[in-house]
Amino acid sequence: MTMAIEIAGVSKQYGDLHALKGIDLVIREGEFFGLLGPNGAGKSTLINIIAGLTRATMGSVKVLGHDVVNDYRNARKCLGIVPQELVFDAFFTVREVLRIQSGYFGLGQENNDWIDELMHALKLSDKADTNMRALSGGMKRRVLIAQALVHKPAVVVLDEPTAGVDVELRNLLWTFIRGLHREGHTIVLTTHYLEEAEQLCDRIAILNHGKVVALDTKQGLLNSEICRTILVSIYTVQPVTIIPPEIRDKVRNVESHYIEIEIQKNVDSITDILESLRKAGIDIADMQTTRADLEDVFMEITYKGTT
Repeated sequence: MTMAIEIAGVSKQYGDLHALKGIDLVIREGEFFGLLGPNGAGKSTLINIIAGLTRATMGSVKVLGHDVVNDYRNARKCLGIVPQELVFDAFFTVREVLRIQSGYFGLGQENNDWIDELMHALKLSDKADTNMRALSGGMKRRVLIAQALVHKPAVVVLDEPTAGVDVELRNLLWTFIRGLHREGHTIVLTTHYLEEAEQLCDRIAILNHGKVVALDTKQGLLNSEICRTILVSIYTVQPVTIIPPEIRDKVRNVESHYIEIEIQKNVDSITDILESLRKAGIDIADMQTTRADLEDVFMEITYKGTT
């Protein structure tokens, strides 16, 4: 199988700053891949290297087998990047911007139908002849997405595509991107909205301090040792005045009619905990359990130093 993106030993150094420290990563064709990390982790630097906007200090990157330095023309034809920043040319209309972008890839009038289809899918048709500077931020974001897709790239990289956008655009974008993925496009997503990554991505890499600190399927991360805990929220009839000693070390929070208990999967028994509370004279009005999610994994790995 041809790999969509192959990253081998990639390092990037700016003076004394090591932005990337030997990244090895392979993204398979057809994957919906999440590239996550806190601010300053090196995500944007890595994307810029993939896009050919920045040269790696060491290592190599290939897009569908094309080296981004030595075979940059073919590599860039295979790749569409939606940048985080709103970059636009204020002197052209939406349609003109997309036709100019199309021309960069040697596509002429034969691409007009696809441009019309893109504008329709992204609800830009009624703005086709509107100057870019007259568009709202959300509309400019839609144009950036259309620009990235105008040459029908096999690999699409979305760098924080929903940052600062409204719910309508977010839903529209994910409906459209899911459609591209179903058609066989490889999607690479960076986002700080971890619920998006959890819903959309097949595999996830987490970067921190310029290194890949976690790489697994979404389910693999959620089933890892990091996610062994379950939070049990218990709502009581009467105010809580005493905590049974046998569960005291598991209690994370106590309020008037509320107890939050952290238990270990396959170790602690919720039934035994409830029985301890009953014997202590605590009548339970309601109970909820919350299992660890991708945000818990992310926080544990990036902010608590677990790898």
